[in-house]
Amino acid sequence: MAVDIKNLNHTQLNDLINKAQVRQNELRKEKVVKLREKVHALLKAEGYAFEDIFGSTRGKAKRTTGTVAPKYRNPANPAQTWSGRGKRPHWFNDALKAGKKEKDLTI
Repeated sequence: MAVDIKNLNHTQLNDLINKAQVRQNELRKEKVVKLREKVHALLKAEGYAFEDIFGSTRGKAKRTTGTVAPKYRNPANPAQTWSGRGKRPHWFNDALKAGKKEKDLTI
């Protein structure tokens, strides 16, 4: 199928581009399905399961972040602490503006 794109107006050209992109995505998905079937068939022929080769988790393993011990404490309110990570709390900035140093606020 040959399309003479020089005779298409702007709307027709955009429509053709969108249809081509949709078809391209469909072809890619079909290829992925066929490749997945080939991999599973090869694993089965060799006597292995997918999990034996690639592990039991599918996708990225989520990284868990633990709690970090506080590094700074508000001298005016000892219940307020900050680990030193992320945005500085207001009480920390206020203390620095009042003339205190970071060293003075460490726990």
